[in-house]
Amino acid sequence: MRRPLMSSRLEGFTSTIFAEMSALAVQTGSINLGQGFPDVDGPALVRDAAKAAIDAGANQYPPGPGVPSLLAAVAEHQTRFYGLEPDPSTEVLITTGATEAIAAAMLGLLEPGDEVVVLEPYYDSYAATISMAGATRRPVTLQAPHFALPREQLATAITDRTRLILLNTPHNPTGAVLGAEDLRYVADLAIAHDLLVVTDEVYEHMLYDGLAHVPIATLPGMWERTLTISSAGKTFALTGWKIGWCTGPADLVAAVRAAKQFLTYVSGAPFQPAIAEGLAMPRSFFESIASDLQRKRDRLRAGLENAGFAVNECRGTYFLSADARSVGYEDGLGLCRDLPERCGVVAVPMSVFYDNVEYGQHLVRFAFCKKDDVLDEAGERLASLAR
Repeated sequence: MRRPLMSSRLEGFTSTIFAEMSALAVQTGSINLGQGFPDVDGPALVRDAAKAAIDAGANQYPPGPGVPSLLAAVAEHQTRFYGLEPDPSTEVLITTGATEAIAAAMLGLLEPGDEVVVLEPYYDSYAATISMAGATRRPVTLQAPHFALPREQLATAITDRTRLILLNTPHNPTGAVLGAEDLRYVADLAIAHDLLVVTDEVYEHMLYDGLAHVPIATLPGMWERTLTISSAGKTFALTGWKIGWCTGPADLVAAVRAAKQFLTYVSGAPFQPAIAEGLAMPRSFFESIASDLQRKRDRLRAGLENAGFAVNECRGTYFLSADARSVGYEDGLGLCRDLPERCGVVAVPMSVFYDNVEYGQHLVRFAFCKKDDVLDEAGERLASLAR
């Protein structure tokens, strides 16, 4: 029998739930609270800097590791906010968004047969890139409504084949934030078992209720084993620019760079110097991101609760999750497929982000990174569920 054309490593990854739900939004004219992108453009200062860079001729291949101004700006950002001091010449790498950084990390650090401990529900690229690297994921489930870290489950997920822990905090799609004690617990496990930690921190400036982001790389014994990933897309509301980065010890960054150079090679020539200017903006700008989004979170929460939803805890990111059972559905996917026709609103079922699907079967995710009037209109439409 002829073998399948597509690699078995990509089975189950041929499409994403975001494409399906976004298509539904277009077909039905619905408000799209499914896919996580803002409906406003980023700061004028940053956009103007990109226009100036284009006019100044920044339109050809940039240097492979990134333009010097952005490498320096990322290093300075890590110092200013967290006291870390990466060397921009060897310990910072610019990537095509955080998604490429994740892919390059998995391809550059894993061997076939390695295991990766990952928190679920997880960003869907985690599962795909682990599989592409020939490794196996071992999920540790965060359970609603608080999505607390199950420490004992995390410890027992580690085996003699575990290569790394893939961490995400603030956590997409739950909005959970790992506190200092949880991070210390993860760090102690990594040190005891001599594991690497790859940490996705793209929502680092989006924590609420007075919480502060703590990179696990700042903990004792962790810098030398941690690769930290972030990006400009979420922070500056410029998701289409796809400018990301990773920082860490030179040997870890070099492994990621070795894979990255054969993925996109380079990208975003005029956007890189513009993001460098963005990262130099005053602390008040970064603080305003969190305060504005916390207000939007509360606005959408009120609308969801008014519609009859039981809403789960959210302390970071720009996603709220809710229980489909509270509005008469046992299955979140069924609710999400019905919502466009019933209410003119699109959400995303969270079951697709789980290996242990039973824990997410009833959960749906809504994005609140939208204009106030859009959130209000979505709330009014969803209120029909309660009538």
